Amino acid sequence: MPRIPADFQRNVFINCPFDEQYTPMFNAIVFAVHDIGFRPRCALEASNAGQFRLAKIMKIIEECKYSIHDLSRTEVDGVSGLPRFNMPLELGIDLGCRRFGRSHHREKICLVLDVEQHRYQQFISDISGQDIYAHGGSEQRLIEIIRNWLRQELDPRTTIIPGGLMIFHRYQDFQNDLPAICVQLNWNPTQLPFADFSYAVATWITEHPL
Repeated sequence: MPRIPADFQRNVFINCPFDEQYTPMFNAIVFAVHDIGFRPRCALEASNAGQFRLAKIMKIIEECKYSIHDLSRTEVDGVSGLPRFNMPLELGIDLGCRRFGRSHHREKICLVLDVEQHRYQQFISDISGQDIYAHGGSEQRLIEIIRNWLRQELDPRTTIIPGGLMIFHRYQDFQNDLPAICVQLNWNPTQLPFADFSYAVATWITEHPL
């Protein structure tokens, strides 16, 4: 029998832009995933210099039952004059893993996001038929979507989590507390690697349980 990766049932792969403009949205995703009781994973955690970047991403995708794919950043780059296709590529890898992977990969579930509801049809129409959720560039709306999506994976008889608005307010409180957390850890709050930010989120949630 194939070995199921550790924490497969809790791991959430995040496929999104990693530029400065998207950072507030990315941070909101990481916080929401943590606050609901899951573990965020993404390409930024991979540090093995001897492994190709795509191989790192595929390894992480293999280890995650859940995945969040934000396709909102596909416009033409102002410098190169070309669109960015990393996010659609990683979505395709994830869908392929679910279809052609091992038996436990049949359980994989993905959430596809865009800035507008039907905009994706103009650049990746092959995913028509999937539920695409529009966040409109709003951190609050993004958190609400993720909360409602992951809520379906928790047993309603034993697990109660607050609504998306409450989680968004908790995220705002965390943001206010983050500079003080970074002072305690001798970190620069404006230059936090993914692992450090994720640790700060997890620590804050432990100290401020739902």
